[in-house]
Amino acid sequence: MKKIIFFFAISLLLINCKTTPEPEKITGLIAEKAMVVSAKQEASKIGAAILQKGGNAYDAMVATHFALAVVYPVAGNIGGGGFMVYRDKDGTTGTLDFREKAPITAHKDMYLDENGDVIENKSTLGAHAVAIPGSVAGVFAVYEKFGSLPFKDLIQPSIDLARNGYVVTKNEAEDLNGAADRFKKVNNYETVFGKEWKEGDILKQEELAKTLERIRDFGKDGFYKGETADFLVNYVTELGGIISHEDLEKYEAVWRNPITFNFKGYKITSMDLPASGGICLAQILKSIEPYDLSKIAHNSTEYIQLLTEAERRSYADRAHYLGDIDFVKVPVDSLTDTNYINKRMRSFSWDKATPSSEVSQGKILGYESDETTHYSIVDQFGNAVSVTTTLNTGYGSKVVVKGAGFILNNEMDDFSVKAGVPNVYGLVGSKANEIASEKRMLSSMAPTIVEKDGKLKMVIGTPGGSTIITSVLQNILNVTEYNMGMQESVDKARFHHQWLPDYITLEPNGFNADTKNKLESLGYTIFEKNSLIIGRVDAILVLPDGKLEGGADKRGDDAAVGF
Repeated sequence: MKKIIFFFAISLLLINCKTTPEPEKITGLIAEKAMVVSAKQEASKIGAAILQKGGNAYDAMVATHFALAVVYPVAGNIGGGGFMVYRDKDGTTGTLDFREKAPITAHKDMYLDENGDVIENKSTLGAHAVAIPGSVAGVFAVYEKFGSLPFKDLIQPSIDLARNGYVVTKNEAEDLNGAADRFKKVNNYETVFGKEWKEGDILKQEELAKTLERIRDFGKDGFYKGETADFLVNYVTELGGIISHEDLEKYEAVWRNPITFNFKGYKITSMDLPASGGICLAQILKSIEPYDLSKIAHNSTEYIQLLTEAERRSYADRAHYLGDIDFVKVPVDSLTDTNYINKRMRSFSWDKATPSSEVSQGKILGYESDETTHYSIVDQFGNAVSVTTTLNTGYGSKVVVKGAGFILNNEMDDFSVKAGVPNVYGLVGSKANEIASEKRMLSSMAPTIVEKDGKLKMVIGTPGGSTIITSVLQNILNVTEYNMGMQESVDKARFHHQWLPDYITLEPNGFNADTKNKLESLGYTIFEKNSLIIGRVDAILVLPDGKLEGGADKRGDDAAVGF
C-alpha cells in the first residue's frame, strides 16, 4: 500500500511539472516592416502614418519631432536641441549635432556674483538660462539631405494637433501642475500651461499652431527670422535675457562623424561630442569586455559592482576632459583606447568599492538632461534613426515665448557654470566645458544604433540627464549579453553611478535586500527613493526573422506604433 501511495504521489508530481505553465515572456509590439517608438502615442502614430504613406525614416523623424513639440511639452520641442544618429539602408552611418549654443555675448562668469559664487537658479530658470535653439535647424538639415515627401505633409499633422488639441494624460497633468508656479514666476503673462490640469482635459495651443504654420510656409527662416524670431528675441529681452537676432540667424546644425566601436562582435555607433554618450559608452563597455558576463547574474551584486566601477572611471574622465570639440582639444582616441581603459580598471577590486575620492581623471599619453525625450524609427526600406532631443530640465527655462507659444530651453546649465560646482544633475565639469560665446554645452545624450554581422540589430536611446549613458548601456547588455527581448529589457530595473556624488542610485522595488546589503558591506552607498525613474528608454530590436519589436518605456506614456 505504501508503494502504491508513493508511486501515486510521484505521478502527481510529474503531471504537475508538465502542466505548470512557463512564465509568460514579455514582448513588445511586433511589426512586419516599420516602426516608430516615442514618448507619446500621438507622436508615434503621426510618424508611423508618414511611413505608411511611403515616407522614409527621415521624413518620419521630421513629423515625429514636430508632433512631440505639441503633445510632449515637458521635453519635446522646437525651442531646444538634440542629436541624431542614423544608419542608411546601404549601411552608411552618420550623426547630426543640433545642440543649442551659447549666445554671442555669453561669457564664463555670467552666472557668478561679485564674490565669484554661483547665483542660485540663474542658469536654470528664466530668460538668462536660455541657449540658442537648434531643433528647427536640425529638422531642416535632415529633410534637405534625406527627405522624400513634401515638407508641408510632414508638419501639417502637428499644426492640426496644436490647433484642435489633444487629451492630457494623468502623468502629463501631474507634470504640468507641478510646474505651474514656475511658469507663473518666470512669465509676465498667463501662459497656456499655467492653469490647473486634470486627466482627460484637452490642451489646445493656437499660438504654437501659428508658429508651426510659419515654419511650414517659410522653412527654417520661419523660425530663425521674421515674425517668430521677433517674438523670441523681444520676449527674452523683455525678461532680461541676452539672445539677439544675430544669434538666431547664425545658428547652424552640424553633421559630424560618429563614435564607432566594437563590443563582443557587435558594432556600436553613437554620438560624438558635444554629446558625451558615445565616448562614455565606449569606455564603459570596453572596461567590462574582459569579464565573462555569462557567469554573472543580471542585476546581481557582482553585476552592479562591475558596471559601477567602470562608470565611476568614465564619468571622472567626462568631468575633466570633455567639451565642445569645436572649442577644446579632446583626446577621444586616447580616452577610448583599450590599453588606457585596462589600465584604468587595474585598481578595481571585487573585495571593496573604490571611493570616488581616489578616482580622478586618467593620465593619457597625448591628444589625437531631468527631462529629455528620445524616439527610434526603422522604416520599410531599411533606414534607421535614433534621435534624442531636450529642453534640459522639465519644461526647460519655463519661458513660453509670448505670441509664439513654445517653451525655451535652459541648456546654459549644462555648461560648467563654475569649475567643480555641480549642475542640476550633480555633474561637475572643468575648463573644457566652461561657457564661451557660441559654444555648445556638453551633453549626456547617447542616441545609439547597434549592428551584428553587418545587419541592423537595435535602435536605442533615452532621456534622463546624466543617467542617459547608463540606461542605454544596461539595455544594450540586456539584449546582447542576457538575451532579452526589447520590451523585457526596457522593463527591467536600472541603476546608475556617475563618479560624483559617490553613490549608486537604484530604481525602487527592483533590487532585493540581499543585493543591497552586500553592496553596502563592500563599501558602496545606496540611494533609493520611491518616485525615482532612471531613463525612459524607447528602442527597436530587429528579430531573427527580420520583424521589429518595440520597447516602449512603461515609466511614461511611451508607445510603439508600426505596421
